[in-house]
Amino acid sequence: MMHVTFLDHSGFLVELPGLTLLFDWWKGELPPLPAGPLLVFASHRHPDHFDPRIFALDDGQRDVRFLLGKGIRLTDRNRETWGLSEKAAADCRVLSGGESAFPLPGVTVEALPSTDEGVAFLVTAEGRTVFHAGDLNWWHWEGEDPGWNRNMEVDFRRYAEPLRGRKIDLAMLPLDPRLGEDGFRGPRYFLELADIRRFLPMHQWGDFSFTEKFLTAYPQFSGRTVPVERCGQQFVFP
Repeated sequence: MMHVTFLDHSGFLVELPGLTLLFDWWKGELPPLPAGPLLVFASHRHPDHFDPRIFALDDGQRDVRFLLGKGIRLTDRNRETWGLSEKAAADCRVLSGGESAFPLPGVTVEALPSTDEGVAFLVTAEGRTVFHAGDLNWWHWEGEDPGWNRNMEVDFRRYAEPLRGRKIDLAMLPLDPRLGEDGFRGPRYFLELADIRRFLPMHQWGDFSFTEKFLTAYPQFSGRTVPVERCGQQFVFP
């Protein structure tokens, strides 16, 4: 079984039988953590995705590794500001798009480039594949320069291409209401590109009703979309 807790915004805790994954936690109450290994992900440096307090999770109670998106810089100044111990710093890996890491035996982390900052993460562990898009999204803004929007489409399609046909048990994808109906573009493309079994919307800025609008426009995705309705909501997937 896979237990998932929606923390807030784009933050999720994913519990597998022998491994826990924490994605983009900066807000919301963190449930008690299992005793086993913990992988902590921060897709990029924006404050609605990264909070340096994540490093305090390396408290000696469990094996903790940090996977950080490009742009989160472990400079001496940042390490001092964040209170990052030498041990925690040694347990960090900063990834650029196209790179992979193997933080624990049997665990593979693939980083995809983002159309904003940092990366998206594709994690394979214990026979499951979990995708957290970070800010990799088709950002189409009404009123933006048409050339910018065209370039965004090209980049998004190119960056998402490694997912084509991939079997993904759980995907956490931006469904951003600030874009209006153009916010449907990204998740629709992901769901058509990859074999995604379950889709949890994120980056909704508290407007959870936007999922209903998405499903009204694309009812064919209703069987794979799991609406998020409140912070702290928990899900169990077989």
